[in-house]
Amino acid sequence: MNQTTCLEPSKKHHEIGDLTDIVVEQGTAQECGNEHYVDDQPSYFPPELVGCVRKNSQTNYHCYLIEFKQNFVYDVPVQDIMLAMRSKLDPEVASSMHFDLEVRRGSLSVNFKYVGVIHLSPDQVLLCRTFQVTLFRVLKDRNLNNLKDLLDEDCSGDNIEIDYLLLPATGKDGRPLIDWTCVTSVHFSCEMFWENHLNCSYPKGYARSAQTIDGSVCTCMLQNSLVYTPHCGQVYCTAGILELNGNSLLNLRDGRMITYKEYFDQHGIKLHFDHESLLNGRHIFQVQNYLHRYRIQKEKESSRSTVELPPELCKIIMSPISITTFYSFSFLPSIMHRLESLLIAFNFKRMHLDHCKQNDVIPTIKVLEAITTKKCQEAFHLESLETLGDSFLKYAASQQLFKTYQNEQEGFLSAKKEKIISNVALCKFGCDRKLPGFIRNEQFDPKKWIIPGDRSQSYALREELLLSTRKIYVRESRKVKNKRVADVVEALIGAFLSVGGETAAILFMDWMGIKVDFHTTPYEYERLFHVHAEKHLNVRDLQSLLNYSFHDPSLLLEALTHGSYILPEFPRCYQRLEFLGDAVLDYLVTLHFYNEYPGLSPELLTDMRSASTNNDCYARSTVKSNLHNYILYSSEELHRHVLETVNNFEKLSSDSTFGWESETTFPKVLGDVIESLAGAILVDSGYNKEKVFESIRPLLEPLITPETVMPHPVKELNELCQTRHYNKKEPIKSRNEGMASITIEVKANGISFKHTATASDTRTAKKIASREVLKSLKRSL
Repeated sequence: MNQTTCLEPSKKHHEIGDLTDIVVEQGTAQECGNEHYVDDQPSYFPPELVGCVRKNSQTNYHCYLIEFKQNFVYDVPVQDIMLAMRSKLDPEVASSMHFDLEVRRGSLSVNFKYVGVIHLSPDQVLLCRTFQVTLFRVLKDRNLNNLKDLLDEDCSGDNIEIDYLLLPATGKDGRPLIDWTCVTSVHFSCEMFWENHLNCSYPKGYARSAQTIDGSVCTCMLQNSLVYTPHCGQVYCTAGILELNGNSLLNLRDGRMITYKEYFDQHGIKLHFDHESLLNGRHIFQVQNYLHRYRIQKEKESSRSTVELPPELCKIIMSPISITTFYSFSFLPSIMHRLESLLIAFNFKRMHLDHCKQNDVIPTIKVLEAITTKKCQEAFHLESLETLGDSFLKYAASQQLFKTYQNEQEGFLSAKKEKIISNVALCKFGCDRKLPGFIRNEQFDPKKWIIPGDRSQSYALREELLLSTRKIYVRESRKVKNKRVADVVEALIGAFLSVGGETAAILFMDWMGIKVDFHTTPYEYERLFHVHAEKHLNVRDLQSLLNYSFHDPSLLLEALTHGSYILPEFPRCYQRLEFLGDAVLDYLVTLHFYNEYPGLSPELLTDMRSASTNNDCYARSTVKSNLHNYILYSSEELHRHVLETVNNFEKLSSDSTFGWESETTFPKVLGDVIESLAGAILVDSGYNKEKVFESIRPLLEPLITPETVMPHPVKELNELCQTRHYNKKEPIKSRNEGMASITIEVKANGISFKHTATASDTRTAKKIASREVLKSLKRSL
């Protein structure tokens, strides 16, 4: 048994290497600035959206009705869309495709409903692909410069490519059907369509025909059509015929009134059919990222959404097709990106379940949250789950090491734990399970969205096997930060924990290669060390204070023994139990906040955890409950510091255990014993975490709430400077006669905000200086 003296608290954290001996096999690790990257990582594309269209055979498609519910008033309605896929979606994925898109005018509800299988001939597939390529190209490019070349491409073939169809839907007898009339609008020609309009009825009071660039057409064909105006290079969707013609008056911005004919004449365009009614043309809707959580604030209302168009200046591209179809299709890239993301999450989940069938507890939408980074700027991201998973991983690793190495000191355990939970180690675990390919790390860019069937977009799909079981496709290669992979590993642990509890989380960690064992191993201190704790402590009073009765009081003695006070018969100090208690308290507090406040923002969860589990918070709890009177130590300097803290404690607010507002430097031991007592109760109770929280929570009351939490001054100042692009200079540090001084300076809008604070340690001085600069900055806003 190693009976060496415990490390002093100020020296307990050992420096360890950066674990560069860990090799990430799937790519080469590189360092860019202070960031470490793994190169040549795939970006996966789901196989459910990939197919091969045969030139001479009928193709079967599974159809889903994309139902829209417009929760706002607008003069352009939406229509349902038919999605035809080569594969049938897993029911859970389909049910997860129920969400809201936030548009400027309100919310648009989206829902998927399976409607059956459709059989399409090669000609029908080609027609559908031509339709959707045309429609999406117009929406994305808003011009026709390249459209003819695109449509001349052969859209059929045997190539493996993104293959699904998005088509307008219509209802008949309550049954959703593809609107083939709209789909065939892509093959519009004046000559062909006159044959079907010989007996066509047209609006009362309007001419039967109108002159366009390509000739005379039936008036009804101009009411809902896509037209191109070569004189200005624009495309418009017509939405009816106006009671205006070339001789009607037009109000100019300068207040003058002239006829439309005169207006066009001033711009070098002569109207020959000035008696013909003008068309109501609407600008084509712009495809946007409707998944962006801040999109509403960014979107601006168009100054003028409609124009008056003389038919003779228009070339009909598609007819009949309504503005409703274009409006509805403008949302589809965002919707399909969400489906693509869900399918990526689903494939990762299935890969895990192929090797761990008993862990089928987690919904796909939770996996999607865990693989979505904040950089995507969507309504959800991984940070809450990462915080939860991080705390559980640390606790699981700490417990495993504590039980495995019963004779080792805290410094050894901390070094071992770091090798398990470091970013480099977690990145390797993630890469071994091909996790980087699943990570969503960029916000959706509609301009980069691949239109299915569009051969002009250069992309190549490469087939890959996931752990020799499932097929997936690689769309491109990229480099991924080590930390990003590590964050996602922690978030996935948090996801399984939040849904399936610790068992599910442990099963997932085991599959990832993180081996921990939660089976209780007997703690053998009492057998190894024969000591009567009652001789050194008032065990009865302590148990009453903690509301817990110890089976082995020697654990209580160990938890309150400082490194300067070692008994010959019991050469133990609190540091091993503090190592365990630190992890379990962090986990219990994080889990409490996560469950107590569902829907809590990731930023707030992180701030609440930090505010509740810091040393100042624990130290104040120790003094408030008079636990400091029971600590065993023999250092005169420590005694003087503790006594000074206790005497000054009355000056501090007693309403909260939150310690960041304090200018006092608390002796570290005062915070440590809260953690060591938590560790002692955990071990004594047979690793019953509920017992730990029942005992320690009253000491921490009142716990911080979302209403009372304040971010740390250093963190808040850094975030303010980043948000407002202030210049925060490098802190200036100095020491004099044992006191630390630090100067924080920020330059904002040409003004310098500076403060120097002095305290017994740099951490406290930096906190005080940052807080004062922050106050000055806020007053200047």
